[in-house]
Amino acid sequence: MADGSQSAPLSLKSHVSPEEWATRVELAALYRLVALFGWDDLIYTHISARVPGPEAHFLINPYGLFFDEITASSLIKVDLDGNIIPGASQSQPEYGINYAGYVIHSAIHGARGDAHFVIHLHSPDGIAVASHKEGLLPLNQHSLIVIPRLAYHDYEGIALNLDERERLIADLGEKSLMLLRNHGTLALGPTAAAAFQGIYLLEKSATIQVKTLSAGRNGILLAPDEAREEVRRQTGNPSPEQAALPWPGLLRKLARHSPGYEV
Repeated sequence: MADGSQSAPLSLKSHVSPEEWATRVELAALYRLVALFGWDDLIYTHISARVPGPEAHFLINPYGLFFDEITASSLIKVDLDGNIIPGASQSQPEYGINYAGYVIHSAIHGARGDAHFVIHLHSPDGIAVASHKEGLLPLNQHSLIVIPRLAYHDYEGIALNLDERERLIADLGEKSLMLLRNHGTLALGPTAAAAFQGIYLLEKSATIQVKTLSAGRNGILLAPDEAREEVRRQTGNPSPEQAALPWPGLLRKLARHSPGYEV
């Protein structure tokens, strides 16, 4: 795992704990990976990480940087009330945070102790499936893995109203994946690797569904009930070790195609 030890700016790294710095590096990697996989939406989606320690702080992107520009030092630290922690970012002063991002991510970080990383995207295929009346269908192995972990939240408009947080959390329950109706996708996890694997499976399932339904709904073969239950049994308790298996390779991919996030 990259730790930014070679070129991290001392002016910021020396003022945060080693645990926070490691979290910053992993969160910056998530932003770069989302851009590399083509899931970004200019500056309009967001990924966050809880800062280790007793304070209820989390890190989120500066509202104005593209995802392939995010670095560990540029991430902004905020509290659950949306206050930016002074001196906790090397982003330019004009960059604040996306308020809708604050609403969504503060809700999840405040309610779910296991939500160390939270990813929210507006990919075309994710929005397409989130806008489909039937939601994610049991069409393939990817979707059968996702469906037991998947929650839904109805669209209420741009997420600018604080009272939506209660309904979002109620709909999420204990699930780790969500389709925000008419809006996009969401994944959370105890590690960056787990959150990425969750969003990868959800996005892959959405893309497969869009391709499958491109010829129409008639004649589509849904997985048999017995197979659905078998996959649910086989994948019911995903281990952190399993989610971590692709992570080193993903970081190697970043080193080749999007270096510099770890500074």
